[in-house]
Amino acid sequence: MSKKEGPGLPDVNAHLHTPYSFSAFRNVDEALHLAQVEGVKVVGINDFYTTQGYGEWAEGCQKRGLYPLFGIEFISLNEADQLEGLRVNDPANPGRTYLSGKGLTFPFRLEEPYASQLASLQQEANRQVEKMCEKLNELLIDRQIGFVLDLEEIRKKLTHGSLRERHLARALRMKIYEHSGNEESQINAQFSILFGDKRLQSALQDDAGVENEIRAYLLKAGGAAFVPEDPAAFLPMESVCRIIRAAGGIPTYPFLADDPKGGYTDFEGDLEKVAEKLTERGFHSVEFITTRNDLQLLEKYASYLHEQGFVVTFGSEHNTPKMEPIRLFARGGVPLSERLREINYKGACVIAAHQHLVAQGLQGYLDDKGEADRSRRDEYISLGMRLVEIGETEKLTT
Repeated sequence: MSKKEGPGLPDVNAHLHTPYSFSAFRNVDEALHLAQVEGVKVVGINDFYTTQGYGEWAEGCQKRGLYPLFGIEFISLNEADQLEGLRVNDPANPGRTYLSGKGLTFPFRLEEPYASQLASLQQEANRQVEKMCEKLNELLIDRQIGFVLDLEEIRKKLTHGSLRERHLARALRMKIYEHSGNEESQINAQFSILFGDKRLQSALQDDAGVENEIRAYLLKAGGAAFVPEDPAAFLPMESVCRIIRAAGGIPTYPFLADDPKGGYTDFEGDLEKVAEKLTERGFHSVEFITTRNDLQLLEKYASYLHEQGFVVTFGSEHNTPKMEPIRLFARGGVPLSERLREINYKGACVIAAHQHLVAQGLQGYLDDKGEADRSRRDEYISLGMRLVEIGETEKLTT
């Protein structure tokens, strides 16, 4: 065992959202400051549909001695899975498939037609939320709440360009508090009117809880301000993978894995079969959001996939209002085992090596066809370990 494979190996969080999409963090600096305080050495930005935060992420990491990974997240559609009614990693929508790209080139660059495809996805995602805001304002007028939401003000004060339904929930919570003079009975009365006489269950001080109730009652399917996504908002899975590869990245499948009852989606339930299927679909990298999963079940899945040659990484997302630790844990706050920490670190090292090589115009972990020679994974792990240890990629010659 090398000196970087024992209890002293660095902690990694390879999937963090920032306010450039939506985040628990007020800004990039807060995210990276908390990572530093908690001793997390390797940190990956992974916003929805955007790479706008890369510059701040790189600068903030350099200032704090952290090692940056550059990622992105998409929602794609596999029509064959949809026709079969197969739930992949979205438990409510057959065929809908979340995908990440890991180790994208920094500074970010993307040629046509892929740049236009990415821009179109960003525009479609924003357009859906704009329509939700219109319906929400119609509801506010109909229920005589006494105010409407100003979309441009929301853009200016709460976003960095990407509009998410969570921004609407946050804006509505803040506006109701302000309009009610922070008087508890008035706030509860307004929520009751908006929720159809249902009472707010969260404490008013629980911002995340209140915003989640707003989403559940008003913005999700069945809610008064819900707007279904346009099919144009989803590219086929293969097209998204092409965008990721064109940006220098590694297409990565995010596992939903076990739910609180130990259940899995149709696609993920058979571990050996899903590993084979992912390989057939051209995936050599997977990830888990560890807070969702039971420790033993997470270790079972992650260990098997690692042994099959996949690059395996973990993250926390932080794409809700709730602030949680950046140092990773499994469901219920259970610390990760040393085995899981090692798998995560080795996966992050492959990504670090890949993005370092590609940024220099060299071949990374994937070849020109998007395939990986898994038998060489240890070479990339070794290079990545050196990169993380040095911390300054420009000083390492390959």
